[in-house]
Amino acid sequence: MKKFLHTTLAAALLAVSSFASAQTLLNVSYDVAREFYKDYNAAFVAHYKKTTGKDIKIDQAHGGSSAQARAVNDGLEADVVTMNTTTDIEFLASTGVVAKDWAKKFPNNASPTTSTMLFLTRNGNPKGIKDWDDLTKPGVQVIIVNPKTGGNGRMAYLAAWSYARKKGMNDAGAAEFVAKIFKNVPVLAKGGRDATTIFLQRNIGDVLVTFESEVVSVDREFGEGKVDAVHPSVSIIAENPVAVVERTVVKKGTGDLAKAYLNYLYSDEAQEIAAKHALRPRSPALLKKYATTFKPVQLVPVSEYFGSLSEAQKVHFNDGGQFDKIYTVK
Repeated sequence: MKKFLHTTLAAALLAVSSFASAQTLLNVSYDVAREFYKDYNAAFVAHYKKTTGKDIKIDQAHGGSSAQARAVNDGLEADVVTMNTTTDIEFLASTGVVAKDWAKKFPNNASPTTSTMLFLTRNGNPKGIKDWDDLTKPGVQVIIVNPKTGGNGRMAYLAAWSYARKKGMNDAGAAEFVAKIFKNVPVLAKGGRDATTIFLQRNIGDVLVTFESEVVSVDREFGEGKVDAVHPSVSIIAENPVAVVERTVVKKGTGDLAKAYLNYLYSDEAQEIAAKHALRPRSPALLKKYATTFKPVQLVPVSEYFGSLSEAQKVHFNDGGQFDKIYTVK
Protein backbone atom coordinates (compact mmCIF):
# COMPACT_ATOMS: atom_id res chain seq x y z
CA MET A 1 0.00 0.00 0.00
CA LYS A 2 2.81 2.38 0.95
CA LYS A 3 4.59 1.59 -2.34
CA PHE A 4 1.37 2.31 -4.26
CA LEU A 5 0.96 5.69 -2.53
CA HIS A 6 4.55 6.63 -3.28
CA THR A 7 4.09 5.67 -6.94
CA THR A 8 0.84 7.62 -7.19
CA LEU A 9 2.37 10.67 -5.51
CA ALA A 10 5.37 10.54 -7.83
CA ALA A 11 3.11 10.35 -10.87
CA ALA A 12 1.04 13.30 -9.63
CA LEU A 13 4.15 15.38 -8.96
CA LEU A 14 5.46 14.52 -12.42
CA ALA A 15 2.18 15.61 -13.99
CA VAL A 16 2.19 18.89 -12.06
CA SER A 17 5.83 19.47 -12.98
CA SER A 18 5.10 18.74 -16.64
CA PHE A 19 2.15 21.18 -16.67
CA ALA A 20 4.14 23.84 -14.86
CA SER A 21 6.95 23.57 -17.40
CA ALA A 22 4.60 23.60 -20.39
CA GLN A 23 5.11 26.64 -22.59
CA THR A 24 2.29 29.15 -22.57
CA LEU A 25 1.44 31.25 -25.60
CA LEU A 26 -0.69 34.41 -25.52
CA ASN A 27 -2.66 35.29 -28.64
CA VAL A 28 -3.92 38.89 -28.59
CA SER A 29 -6.74 39.20 -31.08
CA TYR A 30 -9.81 41.14 -32.14
CA ASP A 31 -13.27 40.93 -30.63
CA VAL A 32 -15.27 38.69 -32.92
CA ALA A 33 -12.55 36.06 -33.39
CA ARG A 34 -12.75 34.69 -29.84
CA GLU A 35 -14.93 31.65 -30.69
CA PHE A 36 -12.83 30.72 -33.70
CA TYR A 37 -9.61 30.82 -31.71
CA LYS A 38 -11.17 28.87 -28.85
CA ASP A 39 -11.77 25.98 -31.26
CA TYR A 40 -8.52 26.50 -33.14
CA ASN A 41 -6.47 26.52 -29.95
CA ALA A 42 -7.87 23.15 -28.90
CA ALA A 43 -7.01 21.70 -32.32
CA PHE A 44 -3.51 23.16 -32.29
CA VAL A 45 -2.75 21.95 -28.74
CA ALA A 46 -3.76 18.42 -29.77
CA HIS A 47 -1.75 18.64 -33.00
CA TYR A 48 1.33 19.94 -31.18
CA LYS A 49 1.12 17.19 -28.55
CA LYS A 50 0.77 14.54 -31.25
CA THR A 51 3.69 15.80 -33.35
CA THR A 52 6.11 16.85 -30.61
CA GLY A 53 4.96 15.02 -27.48
CA LYS A 54 4.93 18.36 -25.63
CA ASP A 55 2.15 19.96 -23.62
CA ILE A 56 1.41 23.62 -24.24
CA LYS A 57 -1.18 26.14 -23.09
CA ILE A 58 -2.75 28.86 -25.21
CA ASP A 59 -4.25 31.97 -23.64
CA GLN A 60 -6.48 34.43 -25.48
CA ALA A 61 -7.09 38.17 -25.09
CA HIS A 62 -9.73 39.90 -27.20
CA GLY A 63 -10.99 43.44 -27.72
CA GLY A 64 -11.20 46.19 -30.32
CA SER A 65 -8.32 45.50 -32.69
CA SER A 66 -6.67 48.91 -32.49
CA ALA A 67 -7.00 48.99 -28.71
CA GLN A 68 -5.40 45.55 -28.55
CA ALA A 69 -2.52 46.67 -30.75
CA ARG A 70 -1.90 49.64 -28.49
CA ALA A 71 -1.96 47.39 -25.42
CA VAL A 72 0.68 45.13 -26.96
CA ASN A 73 2.77 48.14 -27.90
CA ASP A 74 2.47 49.42 -24.34
CA GLY A 75 3.81 46.19 -22.86
CA LEU A 76 1.17 43.44 -22.94
CA GLU A 77 3.32 40.35 -23.52
CA ALA A 78 1.59 38.73 -26.46
CA ASP A 79 3.50 36.01 -28.30
CA VAL A 80 1.37 36.45 -31.42
CA VAL A 81 -1.13 38.99 -32.67
CA THR A 82 -4.03 38.01 -34.93
CA MET A 83 -5.87 41.11 -36.11
CA ASN A 84 -8.56 42.12 -38.58
CA THR A 85 -6.70 44.94 -40.31
CA THR A 86 -3.10 45.20 -41.46
CA THR A 87 -2.79 48.73 -40.09
CA ASP A 88 -2.82 47.42 -36.52
CA ILE A 89 0.13 45.12 -37.21
CA GLU A 90 1.90 47.77 -39.28
CA PHE A 91 1.65 50.03 -36.25
CA LEU A 92 3.43 47.37 -34.17
CA ALA A 93 6.03 46.95 -36.91
CA SER A 94 6.68 50.70 -36.91
CA THR A 95 7.54 50.57 -33.20
CA GLY A 96 9.72 47.46 -33.51
CA VAL A 97 7.35 45.13 -31.64
CA VAL A 98 6.92 42.86 -34.67
CA ALA A 99 9.23 42.36 -37.65
CA LYS A 100 9.29 45.04 -40.33
CA ASP A 101 8.73 42.34 -42.97
CA TRP A 102 6.00 40.57 -40.97
CA ALA A 103 3.74 40.26 -44.05
CA LYS A 104 6.36 38.07 -45.77
CA LYS A 105 6.75 35.66 -42.86
CA PHE A 106 3.63 33.64 -43.73
CA PRO A 107 1.65 32.88 -46.93
CA ASN A 108 -0.99 35.21 -48.44
CA ASN A 109 0.56 38.36 -46.97
CA ALA A 110 0.42 36.69 -43.56
CA SER A 111 -3.39 36.55 -43.75
CA PRO A 112 -4.64 32.95 -43.46
CA THR A 113 -8.30 33.98 -43.74
CA THR A 114 -10.41 36.87 -44.98
CA SER A 115 -13.84 38.22 -44.17
CA THR A 116 -16.23 40.87 -45.42
CA MET A 117 -18.92 43.13 -44.02
CA LEU A 118 -22.61 42.35 -44.00
CA PHE A 119 -25.76 43.46 -42.19
CA LEU A 120 -27.58 41.81 -39.32
CA THR A 121 -31.20 42.88 -38.98
CA ARG A 122 -33.81 41.89 -36.47
CA ASN A 123 -35.75 38.72 -37.25
CA GLY A 124 -37.91 39.20 -40.33
CA ASN A 125 -35.94 42.29 -41.41
CA PRO A 126 -38.81 44.66 -40.46
CA LYS A 127 -37.16 47.71 -42.07
CA GLY A 128 -36.56 45.86 -45.36
CA ILE A 129 -32.78 46.40 -45.36
CA LYS A 130 -31.25 45.11 -48.59
CA ASP A 131 -28.23 47.27 -49.45
CA TRP A 132 -26.11 50.20 -48.30
CA ASP A 133 -28.65 52.74 -49.64
CA ASP A 134 -31.15 51.55 -47.06
CA LEU A 135 -28.77 52.55 -44.25
CA THR A 136 -29.13 56.21 -45.28
CA LYS A 137 -32.93 56.32 -44.97
CA PRO A 138 -34.62 58.41 -42.28
CA GLY A 139 -35.75 56.36 -39.31
CA VAL A 140 -33.17 53.59 -39.77
CA GLN A 141 -30.76 53.29 -36.84
CA VAL A 142 -27.40 51.77 -37.72
CA ILE A 143 -24.97 50.20 -35.24
CA ILE A 144 -21.31 50.41 -36.33
CA VAL A 145 -17.98 50.14 -34.53
CA ASN A 146 -16.04 53.38 -34.14
CA PRO A 147 -13.58 53.34 -37.09
CA LYS A 148 -10.98 55.01 -34.89
CA THR A 149 -10.97 52.19 -32.32
CA GLY A 150 -11.70 49.01 -34.26
CA GLY A 151 -10.94 47.39 -37.59
CA ASN A 152 -14.56 46.26 -37.76
CA GLY A 153 -15.62 49.89 -38.02
CA ARG A 154 -12.91 50.82 -40.50
CA MET A 155 -13.93 48.00 -42.80
CA ALA A 156 -17.61 48.97 -42.54
CA TYR A 157 -16.70 52.55 -43.49
CA LEU A 158 -14.50 51.46 -46.40
CA ALA A 159 -17.14 48.99 -47.63
CA ALA A 160 -19.80 51.73 -47.69
CA TRP A 161 -17.39 54.09 -49.48
CA SER A 162 -16.57 51.37 -52.04
CA TYR A 163 -20.28 50.78 -52.69
CA ALA A 164 -20.75 54.49 -53.40
CA ARG A 165 -17.82 54.49 -55.81
CA LYS A 166 -19.13 51.37 -57.56
CA LYS A 167 -22.42 53.23 -58.03
CA GLY A 168 -20.56 55.92 -59.96
CA MET A 169 -20.02 58.52 -57.26
CA ASN A 170 -16.72 60.39 -57.00
CA ASP A 171 -14.92 60.80 -53.67
CA ALA A 172 -16.99 63.83 -52.74
CA GLY A 173 -20.18 61.93 -53.43
CA ALA A 174 -18.91 58.92 -51.50
CA ALA A 175 -18.08 61.13 -48.52
CA GLU A 176 -21.60 62.55 -48.56
CA PHE A 177 -23.10 59.06 -48.84
CA VAL A 178 -21.08 57.66 -45.93
CA ALA A 179 -21.91 60.74 -43.86
CA LYS A 180 -25.62 59.98 -44.31
CA ILE A 181 -25.07 56.49 -42.89
CA PHE A 182 -23.21 57.80 -39.86
CA LYS A 183 -25.96 60.37 -39.23
CA ASN A 184 -28.14 57.32 -38.54
CA VAL A 185 -25.68 55.90 -35.97
CA PRO A 186 -27.05 56.53 -32.45
CA VAL A 187 -23.89 55.36 -30.67
CA LEU A 188 -20.48 54.18 -31.88
CA ALA A 189 -19.41 50.81 -30.48
CA LYS A 190 -15.89 50.23 -29.14
CA GLY A 191 -15.42 46.89 -30.89
CA GLY A 192 -17.27 44.15 -32.74
CA ARG A 193 -18.57 42.35 -29.67
CA ASP A 194 -19.60 45.64 -28.06
CA ALA A 195 -21.59 46.42 -31.22
CA THR A 196 -23.39 43.09 -30.97
CA THR A 197 -24.15 43.73 -27.30
CA ILE A 198 -25.60 47.16 -28.13
CA PHE A 199 -27.75 45.65 -30.87
CA LEU A 200 -29.00 42.51 -29.16
CA GLN A 201 -28.75 43.05 -25.42
CA ARG A 202 -29.45 46.77 -25.23
CA ASN A 203 -31.87 46.42 -28.16
CA ILE A 204 -30.64 49.58 -29.90
CA GLY A 205 -30.72 49.94 -33.67
CA ASP A 206 -32.39 48.39 -36.69
CA VAL A 207 -29.29 47.02 -38.39
CA LEU A 208 -25.82 46.01 -37.27
CA VAL A 209 -22.92 46.30 -39.73
CA THR A 210 -20.33 43.71 -38.81
CA PHE A 211 -18.07 40.94 -40.04
CA GLU A 212 -19.62 37.97 -41.79
CA SER A 213 -18.22 35.70 -39.08
CA GLU A 214 -20.32 37.38 -36.38
CA VAL A 215 -23.44 35.60 -37.69
CA VAL A 216 -22.21 32.29 -36.30
CA SER A 217 -21.35 33.85 -32.94
CA VAL A 218 -24.74 35.52 -32.64
CA ASP A 219 -26.58 32.29 -33.42
CA ARG A 220 -24.54 30.42 -30.83
CA GLU A 221 -24.83 33.01 -28.08
CA PHE A 222 -28.37 34.28 -28.57
CA GLY A 223 -30.02 31.40 -30.43
CA GLU A 224 -30.86 31.01 -34.09
CA GLY A 225 -33.64 33.16 -35.47
CA LYS A 226 -32.78 36.33 -33.54
CA VAL A 227 -31.30 38.03 -36.60
CA ASP A 228 -31.39 37.89 -40.37
CA ALA A 229 -28.11 38.07 -42.26
CA VAL A 230 -28.23 40.38 -45.27
CA HIS A 231 -25.37 40.39 -47.77
CA PRO A 232 -25.10 43.75 -49.58
CA SER A 233 -24.39 43.81 -53.31
CA VAL A 234 -20.89 45.24 -52.74
CA SER A 235 -18.52 44.82 -49.81
CA ILE A 236 -14.83 44.96 -48.95
CA ILE A 237 -12.19 42.25 -48.71
CA ALA A 238 -11.01 42.26 -45.11
CA GLU A 239 -7.79 40.33 -44.61
CA ASN A 240 -7.11 38.85 -41.17
CA PRO A 241 -3.34 39.31 -40.70
CA VAL A 242 -1.14 37.55 -38.16
CA ALA A 243 2.36 38.14 -36.79
CA VAL A 244 4.85 36.90 -34.23
CA VAL A 245 5.56 39.46 -31.50
CA GLU A 246 9.35 39.40 -31.71
CA ARG A 247 9.84 41.46 -28.57
CA THR A 248 8.02 38.87 -26.45
CA VAL A 249 9.22 35.61 -28.00
CA VAL A 250 12.87 36.64 -27.69
CA LYS A 251 12.31 37.31 -24.01
CA LYS A 252 10.30 34.13 -23.35
CA GLY A 253 12.00 31.76 -25.78
CA THR A 254 8.70 30.97 -27.51
CA GLY A 255 9.69 31.87 -31.07
CA ASP A 256 9.42 28.36 -32.55
CA LEU A 257 6.10 27.71 -30.83
CA ALA A 258 4.70 31.04 -32.02
CA LYS A 259 5.69 30.29 -35.63
CA ALA A 260 4.19 26.80 -35.43
CA TYR A 261 0.97 28.24 -34.01
CA LEU A 262 0.56 30.70 -36.88
CA ASN A 263 1.70 28.27 -39.57
CA TYR A 264 -0.96 25.77 -38.51
CA LEU A 265 -3.64 28.33 -39.39
CA TYR A 266 -2.97 27.38 -43.03
CA SER A 267 -3.53 23.66 -42.44
CA ASP A 268 -6.58 21.85 -43.80
CA GLU A 269 -7.91 21.33 -40.28
CA ALA A 270 -7.59 24.99 -39.33
CA GLN A 271 -9.06 26.22 -42.60
CA GLU A 272 -12.05 23.94 -42.03
CA ILE A 273 -12.52 25.34 -38.52
CA ALA A 274 -12.33 28.86 -39.97
CA ALA A 275 -15.02 28.07 -42.53
CA LYS A 276 -17.30 26.70 -39.81
CA HIS A 277 -16.91 30.05 -38.04
CA ALA A 278 -17.75 31.93 -41.26
CA LEU A 279 -14.19 33.14 -41.76
CA ARG A 280 -13.41 32.83 -45.46
CA PRO A 281 -10.68 30.21 -45.94
CA ARG A 282 -7.99 30.60 -48.57
CA SER A 283 -8.87 27.16 -49.95
CA PRO A 284 -11.09 27.40 -53.09
CA ALA A 285 -12.40 23.90 -52.37
CA LEU A 286 -13.58 24.91 -48.90
CA LEU A 287 -15.16 28.11 -50.21
CA LYS A 288 -17.15 25.95 -52.60
CA LYS A 289 -18.02 23.45 -49.85
CA TYR A 290 -19.40 26.26 -47.66
CA ALA A 291 -21.14 28.14 -50.47
CA THR A 292 -24.33 28.47 -48.40
CA THR A 293 -22.35 30.44 -45.80
CA PHE A 294 -20.27 32.54 -48.17
CA LYS A 295 -22.87 34.21 -50.38
CA PRO A 296 -21.83 35.77 -53.69
CA VAL A 297 -20.93 39.41 -53.12
CA GLN A 298 -18.95 41.79 -55.31
CA LEU A 299 -15.84 41.97 -53.14
CA VAL A 300 -13.67 45.05 -53.54
CA PRO A 301 -9.98 44.98 -52.55
CA VAL A 302 -8.85 47.88 -50.37
CA SER A 303 -6.30 48.78 -53.04
CA GLU A 304 -9.01 49.64 -55.60
CA TYR A 305 -10.07 52.93 -54.02
CA PHE A 306 -7.73 53.48 -51.08
CA GLY A 307 -4.26 52.36 -52.21
CA SER A 308 -3.61 50.47 -49.00
CA LEU A 309 -4.99 50.32 -45.48
CA SER A 310 -2.08 52.47 -44.32
CA GLU A 311 -3.03 55.14 -46.83
CA ALA A 312 -6.69 54.82 -45.87
CA GLN A 313 -5.71 55.23 -42.24
CA LYS A 314 -3.94 58.52 -42.95
CA VAL A 315 -6.66 59.94 -45.18
CA HIS A 316 -9.77 58.71 -43.40
CA PHE A 317 -9.14 57.68 -39.79
CA ASN A 318 -6.27 59.66 -38.32
CA ASP A 319 -7.20 62.69 -36.25
CA GLY A 320 -8.50 65.40 -38.56
CA GLY A 321 -9.11 62.88 -41.35
CA GLN A 322 -12.18 62.28 -43.50
CA PHE A 323 -14.09 60.44 -40.78
CA ASP A 324 -13.68 63.32 -38.34
CA LYS A 325 -15.04 65.65 -41.01
CA ILE A 326 -18.21 63.64 -41.66
CA TYR A 327 -19.06 62.37 -38.17
CA THR A 328 -20.61 64.61 -35.55
CA VAL A 329 -20.47 63.27 -32.00
CA LYS A 330 -24.01 62.90 -30.66
